[in-house]
Amino acid sequence: MKSVNDDLNSDESDLYEHHRFVADKGQQPLRVDKFLMNFIENASRNKIQAAAKAGSIFVNGKAVKSNYKVKPGDEIRILLAHPPYEFLLVPEDIPLDIVYEDDDLLVVNKPAGMVVHPGHGNYSGTLINALTFHFENLPKNSNERPGLVHRIDKDTSGLLVVAKTELAMTHLARQFFEKTSEREYVALVWGNVEADEGRIEGNIGRNPKNRLQNKVFEGDDAEKGKSAVTYYKVTERLGYVTLVSCSLETGRTHQIRVHMK
Repeated sequence: MKSVNDDLNSDESDLYEHHRFVADKGQQPLRVDKFLMNFIENASRNKIQAAAKAGSIFVNGKAVKSNYKVKPGDEIRILLAHPPYEFLLVPEDIPLDIVYEDDDLLVVNKPAGMVVHPGHGNYSGTLINALTFHFENLPKNSNERPGLVHRIDKDTSGLLVVAKTELAMTHLARQFFEKTSEREYVALVWGNVEADEGRIEGNIGRNPKNRLQNKVFEGDDAEKGKSAVTYYKVTERLGYVTLVSCSLETGRTHQIRVHMK
């Protein structure tokens, strides 16, 4: 599934949120309201169905009802009348573990269990809520999230770089986009990984049985996923589990978790 731009446009006192998606080749038939709920954070089914009743959901350029079944290659557009809750950022006095800071950026050690930014089911207590309390006028990225250059999962602990100036945001974002920055992940995986080091390659895409999870697609189904490559090196063997160091050639969602299954 490809998503292109979430735009907030102002028309006097009203705010409108625009989304555009293109369904993957492996997309199973699914009601358009359920499809959109999988990809738009904080959008309830009632909100999406209201958009459909208002004629604000379009598939391949034509307005559709909420029971329309999405097919591979469909282009889905939706116009929502209000900004999602994640844009209503409330500063919260949450302690930050700052391991480095200068005039342009800071490096924060995010604990496991903390969500990086507000999203579905997580409207407060996030890293962004903490950052907006401790720092004023942080530059916003393309998703309107202050200071955020990259992110890691809720249950992952680790270092995050935060931009403090527009110039830093531009340069850091370019480094992550061009993959000139280096990131190392340490993971504890089930089982005894036989090889001391190796390369895992497997196309990753959304699981058609559970759109909130990803899986590896192999053989004839490989085209349903996107290319993903993980390099690993065993650092310690602990019997039923193995401690590994991983570096990613690509950056798919939950890539290490999926490749290490």
